[in-house]
Amino acid sequence: MAERSVRALAPEPVPVERLGFEMPPVFATAEEERAHRKDRLAAVLRLLGRLGYEDGVGGHVSARDPEFEDCYWVNPFGRAFGALGPEDLLLVDGEGRVRQGERRVNQLAFAVHAAVHRARPDVVAVVRTQAPYGRALAALGELLAPVTQEACAFYEDNALLDEYAGAGDAGRIAVALGPYKALVLRNQGLLTVGDSAEAAAWWFIAAERAAQVQLIARAAGKTVLISHHGALATRERFGSDLAAWVNCQPLLEPVASTS
Repeated sequence: MAERSVRALAPEPVPVERLGFEMPPVFATAEEERAHRKDRLAAVLRLLGRLGYEDGVGGHVSARDPEFEDCYWVNPFGRAFGALGPEDLLLVDGEGRVRQGERRVNQLAFAVHAAVHRARPDVVAVVRTQAPYGRALAALGELLAPVTQEACAFYEDNALLDEYAGAGDAGRIAVALGPYKALVLRNQGLLTVGDSAEAAAWWFIAAERAAQVQLIARAAGKTVLISHHGALATRERFGSDLAAWVNCQPLLEPVASTS
């Protein structure tokens, strides 16, 4: 008599509390937090360089120091993003004076970062660099629209400075940003902020990609916007700085510090 086959049973479900999920770290001292912010800021710069989001010497990313009032870490003037490590970053005060570091800072560009940081105490990091689709959207003087699920992260959470902001307009840029996570600077491009370097970087990358899809869709035909209710609900789910931090982690793996 042939043996009856025994059907294999799947393993028991793993309890949720035993499953790993990375969350933003918490630090015991300002020194530990400073070292981490500098490491992440340098990694974000390398990521943006890898994505091609720099153009000459124009791009900057800044992160608030966790201890020194009105002081911020920023990339040095004239250095490629992709070559930067934590040791290359400058500590610059709100007046544009280098407090720590060996190179110059682009004071006109940094003035925008300082103004945003001062106006937004909740902001840890500011990204203002160059990418083609954000600049194309800015040339049209348009906001990011809810044309995709991903773009809904910016629904009623991005602003437009609808006039060209030149040198010396740092305060006006900070006012135009208001409480939002992203600003479209007409005829210039995008600026994003977040409560970590990773969040600010993800919002810049996501805004650039949203601008790309928006422009492609418009070129192909009439766009269909997600409804107000749907866009708000989607933003509530995917539009937090924590969601941005989580989204940025896989992108940082190829450029993570080996130190």
